Amino acid sequence: MNDPYRSPADDLTRYVCLRTGVPPALDGRLESAAWGRVERSPRFVDLVTGAPGPFDTRMAALWDDRFFYVAFWVEEPNVQARLTERDSFIWTENDVELFIAGPDCYYEFQINARGTVYEVFYIWQDAYRRAGFADRPEFDLAGHPVDVLGGFQDASRFGRHPRGRRWAFMDWDFPGLRSAVWVDGTLNDDHDIDRGWRVELAFPWEGFATLAQGRRVPPAEGEEWRMDFSRFEAFHAAGIRVSPDPGWALNRHGVYDSHIPERFSRIVFASEAP
Repeated sequence: MNDPYRSPADDLTRYVCLRTGVPPALDGRLESAAWGRVERSPRFVDLVTGAPGPFDTRMAALWDDRFFYVAFWVEEPNVQARLTERDSFIWTENDVELFIAGPDCYYEFQINARGTVYEVFYIWQDAYRRAGFADRPEFDLAGHPVDVLGGFQDASRFGRHPRGRRWAFMDWDFPGLRSAVWVDGTLNDDHDIDRGWRVELAFPWEGFATLAQGRRVPPAEGEEWRMDFSRFEAFHAAGIRVSPDPGWALNRHGVYDSHIPERFSRIVFASEAP
Protein backbone atom coordinates (compact mmCIF):
# COMPACT_ATOMS: atom_id res chain seq x y z
CA MET A 1 0.00 0.00 0.00
CA ASN A 2 2.08 2.91 -1.31
CA ASP A 3 -0.56 5.63 -0.93
CA PRO A 4 -3.03 5.07 1.94
CA TYR A 5 -5.14 8.01 0.75
CA ARG A 6 -5.83 6.43 -2.65
CA SER A 7 -5.31 2.72 -1.98
CA PRO A 8 -8.02 0.18 -2.91
CA ALA A 9 -10.40 -0.92 -0.17
CA ASP A 10 -9.85 -4.65 -0.67
CA ASP A 11 -7.65 -4.97 2.42
CA LEU A 12 -10.05 -3.20 4.79
CA THR A 13 -11.70 -5.21 7.56
CA ARG A 14 -15.36 -5.96 6.79
CA TYR A 15 -17.63 -6.36 9.81
CA VAL A 16 -21.29 -7.40 9.51
CA CYS A 17 -23.47 -5.50 12.00
CA LEU A 18 -26.49 -7.63 12.92
CA ARG A 19 -29.86 -6.54 14.23
CA THR A 20 -30.76 -7.22 17.87
CA GLY A 21 -34.26 -7.80 19.13
CA VAL A 22 -33.32 -7.07 22.75
CA PRO A 23 -31.35 -3.90 23.56
CA PRO A 24 -28.10 -4.32 25.52
CA ALA A 25 -28.10 -3.22 29.17
CA LEU A 26 -25.76 -0.24 28.53
CA ASP A 27 -23.96 -0.67 31.84
CA GLY A 28 -20.49 -1.19 30.37
CA ARG A 29 -20.13 -4.79 31.51
CA LEU A 30 -21.04 -6.26 28.12
CA GLU A 31 -22.73 -9.22 29.80
CA SER A 32 -26.10 -8.78 28.06
CA ALA A 33 -27.35 -11.73 26.05
CA ALA A 34 -27.09 -9.66 22.87
CA TRP A 35 -23.31 -9.25 23.24
CA GLY A 36 -22.92 -12.90 24.19
CA ARG A 37 -24.29 -13.98 20.80
CA VAL A 38 -22.56 -11.44 18.58
CA GLU A 39 -19.28 -12.07 16.78
CA ARG A 40 -16.37 -9.99 18.02
CA SER A 41 -13.94 -8.43 15.60
CA PRO A 42 -10.42 -9.67 14.99
CA ARG A 43 -7.70 -8.37 17.27
CA PHE A 44 -6.75 -4.75 16.55
CA VAL A 45 -3.52 -4.26 14.63
CA ASP A 46 -0.77 -1.65 14.53
CA LEU A 47 -2.00 1.48 12.79
CA VAL A 48 1.02 1.61 10.49
CA THR A 49 2.36 -1.93 10.06
CA GLY A 50 -0.68 -4.14 10.59
CA ALA A 51 1.10 -6.30 13.20
CA PRO A 52 -1.17 -7.54 16.04
CA GLY A 53 -1.34 -5.14 18.99
CA PRO A 54 0.51 -6.37 22.09
CA PHE A 55 -2.67 -5.98 24.18
CA ASP A 56 -5.82 -7.62 22.91
CA THR A 57 -8.47 -5.13 21.74
CA ARG A 58 -11.70 -6.05 19.97
CA MET A 59 -15.03 -4.48 19.06
CA ALA A 60 -18.54 -5.57 18.18
CA ALA A 61 -21.60 -3.73 16.90
CA LEU A 62 -25.36 -4.23 16.81
CA TRP A 63 -28.37 -2.18 15.76
CA ASP A 64 -32.11 -1.89 16.23
CA ASP A 65 -34.73 0.66 15.21
CA ARG A 66 -33.52 3.21 17.77
CA PHE A 67 -29.77 2.82 18.21
CA PHE A 68 -26.45 1.79 16.74
CA TYR A 69 -24.61 -0.08 19.52
CA VAL A 70 -20.84 -0.46 19.87
CA ALA A 71 -18.77 -2.49 22.35
CA PHE A 72 -15.02 -2.50 23.05
CA TRP A 73 -13.10 -5.16 25.01
CA VAL A 74 -9.75 -3.67 26.08
CA GLU A 75 -6.98 -5.75 27.65
CA GLU A 76 -5.01 -3.51 30.00
CA PRO A 77 -2.65 -4.67 32.78
CA ASN A 78 -2.56 -1.20 34.37
CA VAL A 79 -5.78 0.72 33.78
CA GLN A 80 -5.05 4.45 33.96
CA ALA A 81 -7.35 7.43 33.34
CA ARG A 82 -7.21 10.77 35.10
CA LEU A 83 -9.01 13.25 32.83
CA THR A 84 -12.55 13.91 34.02
CA GLU A 85 -13.71 17.06 32.20
CA ARG A 86 -15.77 16.47 29.06
CA ASP A 87 -13.86 17.19 25.84
CA SER A 88 -10.52 17.01 27.62
CA PHE A 89 -7.69 15.88 25.36
CA ILE A 90 -8.40 12.19 25.93
CA TRP A 91 -5.81 11.10 23.35
CA THR A 92 -3.06 12.20 25.75
CA GLU A 93 -3.78 9.10 27.85
CA ASN A 94 -5.11 5.62 27.11
CA ASP A 95 -8.35 5.63 25.14
CA VAL A 96 -10.52 3.93 22.55
CA GLU A 97 -11.85 5.83 19.57
CA LEU A 98 -14.59 5.63 16.96
CA PHE A 99 -14.75 7.59 13.71
CA ILE A 100 -17.90 7.57 11.55
CA ALA A 101 -17.61 8.90 8.00
CA GLY A 102 -20.12 10.67 5.81
CA PRO A 103 -19.51 11.70 2.19
CA ASP A 104 -18.27 15.19 3.11
CA CYS A 105 -17.79 15.00 6.86
CA TYR A 106 -16.89 12.67 9.70
CA TYR A 107 -17.35 12.37 13.44
CA GLU A 108 -14.71 11.53 16.06
CA PHE A 109 -15.47 9.99 19.46
CA GLN A 110 -12.96 9.18 22.21
CA ILE A 111 -13.44 7.79 25.71
CA ASN A 112 -11.09 6.85 28.55
CA ALA A 113 -11.47 4.32 31.36
CA ARG A 114 -13.17 6.93 33.56
CA GLY A 115 -15.88 7.37 30.95
CA THR A 116 -14.75 10.88 30.00
CA VAL A 117 -15.86 11.69 26.45
CA TYR A 118 -14.31 13.80 23.70
CA GLU A 119 -16.21 14.59 20.47
CA VAL A 120 -15.48 16.57 17.30
CA PHE A 121 -17.36 16.95 14.01
CA TYR A 122 -15.22 17.50 10.89
CA ILE A 123 -16.36 19.01 7.59
CA TRP A 124 -14.15 19.03 4.52
CA GLN A 125 -13.66 22.66 3.54
CA ASP A 126 -14.23 21.91 -0.14
CA ALA A 127 -17.80 20.81 0.73
CA TYR A 128 -18.69 23.29 3.47
CA ARG A 129 -20.88 25.44 1.20
CA ARG A 130 -21.59 22.98 -1.59
CA ALA A 131 -23.10 20.39 0.78
CA GLY A 132 -25.15 22.94 2.70
CA PHE A 133 -23.28 22.91 6.01
CA ALA A 134 -22.77 26.68 5.85
CA ASP A 135 -26.54 27.18 6.12
CA ARG A 136 -26.89 25.30 9.41
CA PRO A 137 -26.60 27.25 12.70
CA GLU A 138 -24.65 24.46 14.45
CA PHE A 139 -21.91 24.88 11.82
CA ASP A 140 -21.68 28.67 11.85
CA LEU A 141 -17.96 29.37 11.80
CA ALA A 142 -18.38 32.60 13.75
CA GLY A 143 -20.61 31.19 16.46
CA HIS A 144 -18.71 28.07 17.56
CA PRO A 145 -15.18 27.09 18.60
CA VAL A 146 -13.68 25.84 15.35
CA ASP A 147 -10.23 24.44 14.66
CA VAL A 148 -8.60 23.53 11.36
CA LEU A 149 -7.18 20.11 10.54
CA GLY A 150 -5.09 20.32 7.42
CA GLY A 151 -2.54 17.53 7.42
CA PHE A 152 0.55 17.39 9.59
CA GLN A 153 3.78 19.08 8.65
CA ASP A 154 5.84 15.91 9.08
CA ALA A 155 4.29 14.17 6.08
CA SER A 156 6.83 11.33 6.15
CA ARG A 157 5.54 10.28 9.55
CA PHE A 158 1.90 11.36 9.60
CA GLY A 159 0.94 11.83 5.98
CA ARG A 160 -1.22 14.58 4.51
CA HIS A 161 -4.67 14.03 3.07
CA PRO A 162 -4.98 15.13 -0.58
CA ARG A 163 -8.50 16.47 -0.02
CA GLY A 164 -7.01 19.18 2.15
CA ARG A 165 -8.31 20.96 5.19
CA ARG A 166 -11.23 20.24 7.46
CA TRP A 167 -13.21 22.51 9.75
CA ALA A 168 -13.27 20.89 13.20
CA PHE A 169 -16.32 21.86 15.26
CA MET A 170 -15.09 21.31 18.79
CA ASP A 171 -18.41 21.79 20.62
CA TRP A 172 -20.51 19.39 18.55
CA ASP A 173 -22.09 16.57 20.56
CA PHE A 174 -23.79 13.52 19.11
CA PRO A 175 -27.49 13.98 20.03
CA GLY A 176 -28.67 11.48 22.62
CA LEU A 177 -25.40 9.54 22.86
CA ARG A 178 -25.24 7.10 25.77
CA SER A 179 -21.97 5.62 27.05
CA ALA A 180 -20.81 3.37 29.88
CA VAL A 181 -17.43 2.03 31.02
CA TRP A 182 -16.58 -0.85 33.35
CA VAL A 183 -13.09 -1.48 34.74
CA ASP A 184 -12.03 -5.06 35.42
CA GLY A 185 -9.40 -4.16 38.00
CA THR A 186 -8.48 -1.08 40.02
CA LEU A 187 -8.23 2.28 38.30
CA ASN A 188 -4.99 4.27 38.71
CA ASP A 189 -3.32 1.73 41.00
CA ASP A 190 0.19 0.61 40.00
CA HIS A 191 0.41 -2.06 42.69
CA ASP A 192 -1.69 -4.77 41.07
CA ILE A 193 -2.33 -6.32 37.68
CA ASP A 194 -5.64 -5.42 36.03
CA ARG A 195 -7.47 -7.36 33.36
CA GLY A 196 -8.72 -4.38 31.41
CA TRP A 197 -11.81 -2.33 30.74
CA ARG A 198 -14.89 -2.36 28.56
CA VAL A 199 -16.90 0.29 26.77
CA GLU A 200 -20.55 0.22 25.71
CA LEU A 201 -22.04 2.89 23.45
CA ALA A 202 -25.46 3.65 21.98
CA PHE A 203 -25.82 6.20 19.17
CA PRO A 204 -29.44 7.18 18.35
CA TRP A 205 -30.21 6.97 14.65
CA GLU A 206 -31.70 10.48 14.75
CA GLY A 207 -28.21 11.79 15.42
CA PHE A 208 -26.89 10.23 12.21
CA ALA A 209 -28.86 12.62 10.00
CA THR A 210 -25.98 15.07 9.54
CA LEU A 211 -23.48 12.31 8.80
CA ALA A 212 -25.88 10.48 6.48
CA GLN A 213 -26.24 13.41 4.06
CA GLY A 214 -29.40 11.90 2.60
CA ARG A 215 -28.59 8.23 3.14
CA ARG A 216 -31.18 6.07 4.85
CA VAL A 217 -31.01 5.66 8.63
CA PRO A 218 -31.16 3.04 9.91
CA PRO A 219 -29.31 1.70 6.88
CA ALA A 220 -31.06 -0.72 4.56
CA GLU A 221 -30.07 -4.38 4.28
CA GLY A 222 -26.55 -4.67 2.88
CA GLU A 223 -25.72 -0.96 3.04
CA GLU A 224 -22.19 -0.10 4.09
CA TRP A 225 -20.85 2.69 6.28
CA ARG A 226 -17.18 3.46 6.79
CA MET A 227 -16.06 3.58 10.43
CA ASP A 228 -12.73 3.43 12.22
CA PHE A 229 -12.35 1.63 15.55
CA SER A 230 -9.04 2.26 17.26
CA ARG A 231 -7.09 2.45 20.49
CA PHE A 232 -4.12 4.53 21.62
CA GLU A 233 -1.83 3.61 24.49
CA ALA A 234 0.46 5.83 26.57
CA PHE A 235 3.48 3.53 26.95
CA HIS A 236 6.28 4.28 29.41
CA ALA A 237 9.66 2.55 29.52
CA ALA A 238 12.40 3.33 32.07
CA GLY A 239 10.40 6.36 33.13
CA ILE A 240 10.24 7.75 29.58
CA ARG A 241 7.06 7.96 27.54
CA VAL A 242 7.32 6.23 24.18
CA SER A 243 6.61 8.64 21.33
CA PRO A 244 4.42 8.52 19.37
CA ASP A 245 1.86 6.62 21.43
CA PRO A 246 1.23 3.19 19.89
CA GLY A 247 -2.02 3.12 17.98
CA TRP A 248 -4.00 0.02 17.03
CA ALA A 249 -7.06 -0.17 14.80
CA LEU A 250 -9.42 -2.68 13.24
CA ASN A 251 -7.30 -2.48 10.09
CA ARG A 252 -4.04 -0.69 9.38
CA HIS A 253 -3.91 2.75 7.84
CA GLY A 254 -0.35 2.43 6.60
CA VAL A 255 0.55 5.81 8.10
CA TYR A 256 0.29 7.27 11.61
CA ASP A 257 -2.93 9.14 10.92
CA SER A 258 -6.42 8.25 12.15
CA HIS A 259 -8.12 10.86 9.96
CA ILE A 260 -8.27 8.90 6.71
CA PRO A 261 -11.86 7.93 5.84
CA GLU A 262 -10.53 5.96 2.89
CA ARG A 263 -8.91 3.60 5.41
CA PHE A 264 -11.91 3.26 7.72
CA SER A 265 -13.27 -0.27 8.07
CA ARG A 266 -16.36 -1.45 6.18
CA ILE A 267 -19.42 -1.88 8.42
CA VAL A 268 -22.18 -3.71 6.58
CA PHE A 269 -25.69 -3.71 8.09
CA ALA A 270 -27.79 -6.88 8.07
CA SER A 271 -31.32 -7.49 9.28
CA GLU A 272 -30.62 -10.99 10.59
CA ALA A 273 -30.25 -11.55 14.34
CA PRO A 274 -27.13 -12.99 15.99
